[in-house]
Amino acid sequence: MKVAVIIPAYNEEPRIGNVLRAVTRATLPHEIIVVSDASQDRTAQVARGYGVRVLELPFNTGKGGAMAAGAAATDAEIITFVDADLSGLKPEHVDQIIRPLLENRCDMCIGVFRGGKFWSDTAQRISPYISGQRAMKRDLFNSIPFLSEIRMGVEVTINTYAKRHRARVFRTVLRGVSNTYKERKLGLVKGVAARTKMYAEIVRAMGRINRKERLRARKTAHRKTWKRRK
Repeated sequence: MKVAVIIPAYNEEPRIGNVLRAVTRATLPHEIIVVSDASQDRTAQVARGYGVRVLELPFNTGKGGAMAAGAAATDAEIITFVDADLSGLKPEHVDQIIRPLLENRCDMCIGVFRGGKFWSDTAQRISPYISGQRAMKRDLFNSIPFLSEIRMGVEVTINTYAKRHRARVFRTVLRGVSNTYKERKLGLVKGVAARTKMYAEIVRAMGRINRKERLRARKTAHRKTWKRRK
């Protein structure tokens, strides 16, 4: 099956090169797409230097929109997402996320951090499924509603949908890999503000998918009642 790696990125000029050095040396991907989400720095130019395909969005859509744009730009049966701000990523980590899909052991594989930076490890011990590192079957990704409208709550949305629809989910440990925390990227004040906004978007995403699922359940119950009466 064809495998695509999609890297959503916003203003990641100083960091995306480290990620691309690992992804381009992985053995299992057939295609690599960087989606620059209206970056205001040289993210797109740096990415092109690695010979990968680059999509430049004209306006900022948020992480969910960037992921959806990348998925729409490929016909790969397996879609892999990797964050653009990772440190410690190696080619074998990328293959490690993809291989369970190729072996049909799951519908989605999530990479979780261990042995990296303290804050990244701690965050994923608390919420192990909120990870931007994942491979999933295209059919599963395409079936998730309103994903392109979700910003930083996209991982929660994907996880909730997969659980409720009984998708097979596998976790693999990525040793020595970490995210770059927002306070380091943006400074303390702006970083805290960005983190607060991220958590708010996650809460909104959870509320939205819960409302959608309740509506779906009511419609299903209504159809069953109508059939019985008929």
